[in-house]
Amino acid sequence: MNKQVSVLILAGQRASKDGERVVDPLLVDAGVEWKALLPILGKPMCEYVLAALDASGGLSKPYWVSGLDKTLIDASLNQSPSEDGPASSVVVAAEAGLPYPFMVTTCDHPLLTPDMVDSFLRDSIASGADFTLGLALKDIIQPAYPHVKRTYLKFKANNQNSGHVSGCNLFYIANPKGLEAIKFWRAAQHDRKKPFKLARRLGIGMLLKYITGGLTLKIAFEHASKSLNINAKPIILPFAEAAIDVDKPSDLNLVTDILGKRNTDKI
Repeated sequence: MNKQVSVLILAGQRASKDGERVVDPLLVDAGVEWKALLPILGKPMCEYVLAALDASGGLSKPYWVSGLDKTLIDASLNQSPSEDGPASSVVVAAEAGLPYPFMVTTCDHPLLTPDMVDSFLRDSIASGADFTLGLALKDIIQPAYPHVKRTYLKFKANNQNSGHVSGCNLFYIANPKGLEAIKFWRAAQHDRKKPFKLARRLGIGMLLKYITGGLTLKIAFEHASKSLNINAKPIILPFAEAAIDVDKPSDLNLVTDILGKRNTDKI
């Protein structure tokens, strides 16, 4: 991988309507204020993410971080402005000088590995796309972790797989055109409680096709590319753990077990 890629780590936390951070039971139980600092096997969760990035090839340092004072993680990081919501935070980071191309990931992805990062970036760059999104197939996740509850986007099956995919908290924005996908995400988030407005934004025909199970992942990205006048591609990752982040106590227990086994395997 010859191209140097910048990195933005999203480390913010959900806010309530009055702007205050939502109380997260995970943090209360651990006695920490910030999700990025949630301890797993004696280390803050964000350290696992930083270690995976450091061991990957082709990434430009220092990384950028938003949503949290960088001195709580690593003072050498670039501090990015923060906004309400992940999409807005990505947009303001780009506007504040985050160099293209850049990858976005999150602080609650401690199972991230150099192989995941390298695979995602290699395929993203090779695709020639302005914007890519990392996804994992249910066919990969479910056999490895049958008791894990994930949110799946249910696209039409093909001969190779079920068509059901889950997000992996990995995004690649190659250029300013690719940022249009993030701006669309930001606008769609604002409309999430206005179904008719959201339907118009997504395209009623596409939405109906998705609801009735007739929309393929390929057609969905082709439609998005045409609507936004960009080249957007999905990147399917062959790692079940790429789709597992820490949002609830059961996630934390599973991630702790997986990381514990990784540590044992290294001995």
